[in-house]
Amino acid sequence: MNVRALHRYARLIAIGLVAATLAACSTVPTKPAQPSGASVDGTFERSGRFALTVYDRSAERNRDSVQGGFTWLDTGAVLTLDLTNPLGSTLARVVVADDQAVLTRSNGQRTVASDPDALVAEVLGSPIPVSGMRNWLKGMRDGQGAEAVRSKQTFSEAGWQVNMSDFDAKGPTRLNFERTMAGDRITVRVVTESE
Repeated sequence: MNVRALHRYARLIAIGLVAATLAACSTVPTKPAQPSGASVDGTFERSGRFALTVYDRSAERNRDSVQGGFTWLDTGAVLTLDLTNPLGSTLARVVVADDQAVLTRSNGQRTVASDPDALVAEVLGSPIPVSGMRNWLKGMRDGQGAEAVRSKQTFSEAGWQVNMSDFDAKGPTRLNFERTMAGDRITVRVVTESE
C-alpha cells in the first residue's frame, strides 16, 4: 500500500469516527432529560448504522465517504459509543464524561479532549459543533421534549439542517444531518434499529 493510499485510509477512518461522534455526542448533563425510550434508571441505548459523505462543491464530486455501525450507551454520567466498520470489526470507542471526551482507536491510539466539540476539532483539524446531536438522536430539539417532535421534522439548528423521521419509542429511527462549510457539504445519515 503506498503512502497516498495510507493517507486516504487514515483520513476516511478519522472521518468515520467523527461521523459517529457527530451522531452521538454532546456535553453529558448531570441530570439527563428522560426521553420516552429511556429505561427507568435513565440509561439510553441505541444501535444502528451511519454513513458520512463529504461533497466537494468546487469539484462537484464526493471527496470522501465512509460508513459503519455504532452502539451507543448513555447512562447520563457517561456516554460510550462503539464504532464498527461495515463488516463488524471494531474501529474505535468514544467515551464522554463530565470532564473529558476520549477517542480510542482499534490500534490503541488515544485522543483526549475536554469535551466532544474539542474532540471533533482535534480529530478533524477544524471545529464542527455537535452540541445538539445527542438530543436529536433522542427525538428532541432546542429544549423541546421528545413528544414535541414525534412527527417528521426538518429544521435548522447549530448550523446543521436536520431531518428526523420514522419514530419508535426511543426517538427517530432515521436521521439526516447536513452542513456546508469551507466549500464542502457534509452529510451524515443515521439509521437506528427499531424497538
